[in-house]
Amino acid sequence: MPAVPAVSGAAVTGRPVRLGVLGCADIAVRRVLPALAGVPGVRLTAVASRDGARAARVTGVFGGDPVEGYGALLARPDVDAVYVPLPAALHAPWVERALAAGKHVLAEKPLTTRVADTVRLVASARAAGLVLRENVMFVHHPRHHLVRRLLREGAIGEPRALIAAFAIPPRPADDIRYRPELGGGALLDVGSYPLRAARFLLGDGLGVVGATLRTDGARGVDVSGTALLAGPGGVTAQVYFGMEHHYTSRYEVVGSAGRLTVDRAFTPPADLPTTVVVERPDGTERLELEPFDQCAGTVGAFVRAVAAGAGTTGDAIVRQAELIADVHRSAGREARPAPRPARDAAEGEDR
Repeated sequence: MPAVPAVSGAAVTGRPVRLGVLGCADIAVRRVLPALAGVPGVRLTAVASRDGARAARVTGVFGGDPVEGYGALLARPDVDAVYVPLPAALHAPWVERALAAGKHVLAEKPLTTRVADTVRLVASARAAGLVLRENVMFVHHPRHHLVRRLLREGAIGEPRALIAAFAIPPRPADDIRYRPELGGGALLDVGSYPLRAARFLLGDGLGVVGATLRTDGARGVDVSGTALLAGPGGVTAQVYFGMEHHYTSRYEVVGSAGRLTVDRAFTPPADLPTTVVVERPDGTERLELEPFDQCAGTVGAFVRAVAAGAGTTGDAIVRQAELIADVHRSAGREARPAPRPARDAAEGEDR
């Protein structure tokens, strides 16, 4: 069985964190709610949908009360925290309403589609003493923490360059990633992974040197791109991403005395062991890790923060938003807010 991080009961209240879910999106039903069942210290209280029957179908599988309407869920006093799996363009208004209702928030990435909105929400969470987290799962996997430790210990000498990629095959024509009004596009979706990996492994001193984005004119969204980053001491990071590729999920760090390689870097199956490959002049070493459910890892980290009253990780969220905006600018595409969705809310669409 994959490892699941231990979570104590809510330290402040002496009971489990009571979680509500705003929407029945695919990622919630397929990944987060199944993982939630294996995380101690949290209880699914309610699931909201614009369609009450849809909410009832989901709670029939995972538990909790079905609620018709997101606002109705936020008004419930028996909900301490909410998970927001809505399309990216809908995050800012609903995260803002959740914070105003006094709820801790775990939102799918990106937190918003504009830096200014991200900064505002982080400030609101801090002022209210609420936890606000962006659901970036892979950074909770022990494999990447092992890589970061190996880099600190000089396992490959001085890091010189990182090459990272996350790319997926074309999605169905109606996928929300192709809808600009819902915050679609490759950079905000798959591009955020290699950019976050560069920051996680090389630090926040990276700046964008150059970038490209290829836009599908018929759909009005970027479908692939690359970026070159540079940091202190001349270290560089080259990333590529896209939604029209053979599936690719990997990174490597080249140092002055070796190389570290990680395959299936960003979405490893929860039930499979993972590997870090270390190449040096004296040979190659394969470091094996036990299976780990990184979805349960990110939910567990959020629950622990809520239980401990730990506050938000706002600096990391804002820096990621700034880096994505810098890639937009370098590619000659000034980041703009997504057009307003045709309806107040959309849900249940594949993320």
